[in-house]
Amino acid sequence: METIRVGMIGFGANTRLRHAPGLLACPNVSLDAVCNRSLQSSQQAAAEYNIAKTCERWEQVVEDPNIDAICIGTWPYMHCPITLAALEQGKHVLTEARMSMDDDEARQMYEASQRHPELVTQIVPSPLGMKAHKVVKQILADGRLGELREVIVLGTNDAYANSDTPLHWRQSGPYSGINMLALGIIHEPLVRWIEDPIRVLASTQTFTPTRLNPETGQHDPVGTPDSVQVITEFPSGARGIYHMSGVVHHGPGPEIHLYGSQGTLKYAMAPDNKLYFGTSNDNSLSEVPIPDDLAGDWRVEEEFINAIRGIEQIEFNDFAKGVRYMEFTKAVELSAASGVAVEVNYSA
Repeated sequence: METIRVGMIGFGANTRLRHAPGLLACPNVSLDAVCNRSLQSSQQAAAEYNIAKTCERWEQVVEDPNIDAICIGTWPYMHCPITLAALEQGKHVLTEARMSMDDDEARQMYEASQRHPELVTQIVPSPLGMKAHKVVKQILADGRLGELREVIVLGTNDAYANSDTPLHWRQSGPYSGINMLALGIIHEPLVRWIEDPIRVLASTQTFTPTRLNPETGQHDPVGTPDSVQVITEFPSGARGIYHMSGVVHHGPGPEIHLYGSQGTLKYAMAPDNKLYFGTSNDNSLSEVPIPDDLAGDWRVEEEFINAIRGIEQIEFNDFAKGVRYMEFTKAVELSAASGVAVEVNYSA
């Protein structure tokens, strides 16, 4: 239980909300260095969280011999170079999602982690679906759904419905890379429960092709679609439909529906976080209570520290799972661009 000293690179909203407090809540963990986008914001974070060392360049954090682990809270364009450098310096890595800019970078990160099996590597998981995760697994393991036939994945909002809304960093190709709205954050819980899709046919549309960049005052191209539809095929023969949108008023939030030969499972993951199930003999779906002893919660930072100490293994999420998500997203992008179905070739 020696002190684990963590270097923080990137100190945005999620780091403030979850990572810094979560790490400090673990016994014998200290935040020893920080580097944010500017020296001023780095100093502000250092003062707020009593971090001893403020760095102007992220390389200084990675190369610090006193640092044991790196927490990467930057936008995706920095995840790969920081991860590769940190692993070479013998540091454990917890990186914010998405894993990387594209599938090529994801494979580089995974291969580097394989060269350093003594180091813990973790991707910040989707927070969706954690509460009922064990109950969903139990229902599927008990065979109550029967043979899986169809899957529906929904995630719509009106974040980009107004054409005057400024460009968000998630819409910027140079910062965000391959990004299909909420596809990843909702697809990730799905493949915790069933096998990954092996074939996709996708269609995308960007209704507002340029938006005002508040940093430059210029209108920049929007690098991500406003609307995404994907038809998927699973190894079992089941079929799926994904609908992601940032331009839908009063549409459904993040939901996953599993339709089987013997029953239906519906998980409304936000805002209500409620699970419903019904058999073929029921008149309607009924809410499934989540017992306290099975209810999941956010414990990512604790899982990371425990893995470093050898107490547990990473479940949410290791680099292999991150690679598979990036390869799935790349297949969606290729299918949308070509207009034809694309096989998903997973490497991890």
